[in-house]
Amino acid sequence: MARAGLTPERLTRAGAELADEVGFDQVTVSALARRFDVKAASLYSHVKSSQDLKTRIALLALEELADRAAEALAGRAGKDALTALADVYRDYARAHPGRYAAAQLRLDSETAAASAGVRHAQMTRALLRGYDLTEPDQTHAVRLLGSVFHGYVSLELGGGFSHSAPDTEETWRRVLDALDALLRNWPAP
Repeated sequence: MARAGLTPERLTRAGAELADEVGFDQVTVSALARRFDVKAASLYSHVKSSQDLKTRIALLALEELADRAAEALAGRAGKDALTALADVYRDYARAHPGRYAAAQLRLDSETAAASAGVRHAQMTRALLRGYDLTEPDQTHAVRLLGSVFHGYVSLELGGGFSHSAPDTEETWRRVLDALDALLRNWPAP
């Protein structure tokens, strides 16, 4: 019989909170069991393994990010949309570092295709239509934006920019200005 109150959803949310506290790499079924003061074996009726738990956290993080991005992008275009999307990723990573790391988890093709990751790509492509980019340039730009957003956020979270002026907020705004200028003047092949 399942322990009262334990569900896959509750365990996933608790795992996401644990990831934010101790780091995504430290999340295991055993660590989660300690949080609920139960034996790890009692959780296996809800999650198959630590990898299953991590996949569930990744899917939750992708869904949360997609929901926030959709809300932020509504009614925006051009640089305003670019800034809104970038700020969603950065703000989410700062507020939920473990979940943000989870969102980077490599998923198998079937799981990825059914995840909110698809919505991320669709929203980014919709944003890029405001810059009149067509294929294959649109795909190149999606990759560029993902690389810049993730790279900057990862370096910032890791303390890479904390030892020198100017303030990282100023740099972030300059990076977004540069991306906007590049997207408006995308180089011909």
